[in-house]
Amino acid sequence: MNKVKVGIVGVGHLGSLHAKLFMDIPDADIVGIYDVDNEKLVKVAEELKLEAFSDLDRLIDSVDAIDIVTPTSYHFDIAMKALEKGKHIFLEKPITETVEQAEKIVAFARDKGCLIQVGHIERFNPAVLSLQDVHLSPIFIEAHRLASFNPRGTDVAVILDLMIHDLDLISYIVKSKPIHIDASGVGVISNSIDIANARIEFENGCVANVTASRISAKKMRKMRIFQKNAYISMDFAEGFSEIFYIPKDDQQPFHDGTLAFSLGEIEHGSVKKEIKYNRLERKNINPLRRELRTFTDAILNNVEPLVSGEDGLDALKLATKVLQKIAEHKDKARNLLNDV
Repeated sequence: MNKVKVGIVGVGHLGSLHAKLFMDIPDADIVGIYDVDNEKLVKVAEELKLEAFSDLDRLIDSVDAIDIVTPTSYHFDIAMKALEKGKHIFLEKPITETVEQAEKIVAFARDKGCLIQVGHIERFNPAVLSLQDVHLSPIFIEAHRLASFNPRGTDVAVILDLMIHDLDLISYIVKSKPIHIDASGVGVISNSIDIANARIEFENGCVANVTASRISAKKMRKMRIFQKNAYISMDFAEGFSEIFYIPKDDQQPFHDGTLAFSLGEIEHGSVKKEIKYNRLERKNINPLRRELRTFTDAILNNVEPLVSGEDGLDALKLATKVLQKIAEHKDKARNLLNDV
């Protein structure tokens, strides 16, 4: 296989972006696109000069891989149809509506020898990529993902819409099982949960405090990691990370070649130690393009994608537990009010 033949299912705002970026990937060949909205399908096909398929099965039969960029409620049926025909699949996040559906997809893909990649795009953010040479051993993580209101996406809770990005990243960084979760959330503008907070304790002792909102006046996508002798700040919106640390035996906690300068001194026992600062960034990276390129590379090289189906399943499991805790919190509050 010299090129991966790709079919895109769902050509709304995000699906159209996928199509445009796949056209720039040398190892990908877009065979065609499909959407249940024929008017939208024809418009995007004409704009990008791609073949519009009116039959999903015919598109699946014509490709090596299917890129599913539909509302989450359609993920399971389309993915199972593609896997049945032995096709690799890319699924936007969350992987499916329910954990049970995700488990079935992951198991079926394994049986069929097909690859799954899930669209947790922040794994490809320059702020994250810039930390590849940094040893991360967090003891506390704080994440804020705040967005202004947009009617698109309000059919699901903010946990599945926004917070799941941070839940995936935290699981990826901590590499430990969650053992206790407290969470609360409310709907303010929509009928779903618009703002939520979760406190997650992991088996290795790390604690994460995660906040997501889609009713904020000010946008923010940041994560702060605290570990022994270091504080790391990731700014996903701007695409860079900052490290504040105390050098140990004059050694930096990351790969040589980055700029460091003194911010001041603190008392460290009987010795004054300099606090160092580093700004790390990876320029000229389009996270979505890199994500899609990783998918085609994984197929051509027959290797597990960076964000596998199992990763998508784990993120959904954690998000579902947060939703369950919010529901429990609401029930408890309701019972307390009834007792008054």
